[in-house]
Amino acid sequence: MVKLTFKEKFSFMFLWSKMRLDEVGVETLGKLLVVYPWTQKLFESFGDLSSADAIMSNPKVKAHGKKMLDFFGEGIKHLNDLKGTFTVL
Repeated sequence: MVKLTFKEKFSFMFLWSKMRLDEVGVETLGKLLVVYPWTQKLFESFGDLSSADAIMSNPKVKAHGKKMLDFFGEGIKHLNDLKGTFTVL
């Protein structure tokens, strides 16, 4: 296990606090679905994923992308116990 210094932890937390999770979340998940189209099978319940525009404007993609990053943010808050934080996944 890698031990992070106080400065490294602070840097993670500072940078994370500046991110716009709603925008970055949809962009991240959207790009995953566009670049790796086979992953769309995992999100069939999201509705129309037929094109890049449809994916990027899909409200379920937006909501799930933000949810993923919100949870990742919990890991940033608990850098000393990532294993425990992400156990619920």
